[in-house]
Amino acid sequence: MKWFAPSLLLAACMVTAPIWAAMPAQPSLKVTTLDGKPYDLGTQRGHWVIVNFWATWCAPCIKELPDIAHFVATHPNVTAIGIAYDDTDPADIRAFLDKHPVGYPVAQVTMDKPLKDFDQPLGLPTTWLIAPDGKVAKHFMGPVTPAALSAIIGH
Repeated sequence: MKWFAPSLLLAACMVTAPIWAAMPAQPSLKVTTLDGKPYDLGTQRGHWVIVNFWATWCAPCIKELPDIAHFVATHPNVTAIGIAYDDTDPADIRAFLDKHPVGYPVAQVTMDKPLKDFDQPLGLPTTWLIAPDGKVAKHFMGPVTPAALSAIIGH
């Protein structure tokens, strides 16, 4: 009987613990960018895509934005979508991007309306590198570097 109480407690925890769905290997992403244009990750097949979650208040995010922008600008087979994971007013994010231009589309996702096919970031910045076949090639937690991107993409 000594095993009964701990087993019952473990079973109760398993029933009440949240169940997280696994992120699909080939995620979809359909959002409206801050400039009002639709963005569909599915239309990017044939290219590497950097899906970068960041926020205006995140110092490491701000530091990596120019690196990602430069990488995309110098690699014709690579595109990016910035996900401002931020409850800030969209006008403030646009003003931030006027001071820190990136040259690729940016959409806002708020914490109360997360993306369907992407895991919610546990910290920022968080980046997913999507391969030309649409499958997740790599998940980065923390700043991503051009060297890390090149190591996977092969350039």
